[in-house]
Amino acid sequence: MTSTSSTSAAALPDHIEHAMLGTMRVPRFDDVLRAAQAIAPYVQRTPLLRSPALDALVGGTVWIKPESLQVTGSFKARGAFNALLALTPQQRERGVVAYSTGNHGQAIAWAARQLGVSATIVMPVDAPKTKVARALAQGAKVVHYDRERESREDIGMRLLAETGGTLIPPGDHPEVLAAQGTVALEALQDLPAGARETLGLFAAPCGGGGLMAGCCLALDALSPGARRVAVEPAGFDDTVRSLRSGRRETNAPGARTLCDALQAVMPAELPFAINQPLLHEAVAVTDAEVARAMRFALEELHLVVEPGGSVALAAMLAGHVSLRGQSAVLVLSGGNVDLPVLQSVMA
Repeated sequence: MTSTSSTSAAALPDHIEHAMLGTMRVPRFDDVLRAAQAIAPYVQRTPLLRSPALDALVGGTVWIKPESLQVTGSFKARGAFNALLALTPQQRERGVVAYSTGNHGQAIAWAARQLGVSATIVMPVDAPKTKVARALAQGAKVVHYDRERESREDIGMRLLAETGGTLIPPGDHPEVLAAQGTVALEALQDLPAGARETLGLFAAPCGGGGLMAGCCLALDALSPGARRVAVEPAGFDDTVRSLRSGRRETNAPGARTLCDALQAVMPAELPFAINQPLLHEAVAVTDAEVARAMRFALEELHLVVEPGGSVALAAMLAGHVSLRGQSAVLVLSGGNVDLPVLQSVMA
């Protein structure tokens, strides 16, 4: 287990909160509230679940936010729809391009179909077949690339030049981040009376950092006393190391993990600008711990959760995140897993 803690999780510094990060606007809590209103007619308000077995194992009260039950099987539907809703009619006519390990891509494909927008998704050749198939089923065009030899960003730029479309990246996009923050917003709103003020912990999976960044905006506004913890797979612990060094660190080439959804090369720029001052801690979990969490989710929670979606649960079950008798909100971020992977884990 690898972890790091920041000295403070105060509000965003003025030079970050009110500035432009390059050409990107840094979202604020008001953007999360607006996103919640905009996407409400289109996405699921996923429930908060409880498990006495989990509470007993971790020594605290845990509310589970199962984004595996979201319309596209992951929280990514929120950011995808919000980003497409923000497009002008002219931009919608030219279509969108997205690069993704799978969940963001199929979410963009779904949102594009709802709004009558053409979509091209750049996905790695080893992306789970179910994620590729679902993007194609929504009418998107899928362009494959080799993770080790090709750059998805370069391919995306080429496609933009060819189509005149708009890029919707999974992390570096203010409308995407704002809508990902509605995961925490809903959870905090749905907690029992008084529980928001006493919430001890909020833990969620972390790849490029977009989910955690959006959630940090909501948590900082509504539950500032809650400890915010991002969880990554071992070998892809770039946020752990980036928080420690104070700059965005890359992952070592050739690393492997079950968690296909969390294989970002490094933290995305905009999410890290938010996470660096607002995250309290980041930890990493092994594939064995992830497999245990997936089995627990299926057997005890009756939920199918993909590897990347289960890392926060894995960290809690393995004791890398301690509740110390406190309450917690735990995000299961997605459930899109190929059947052979699920069979292997269950075996």
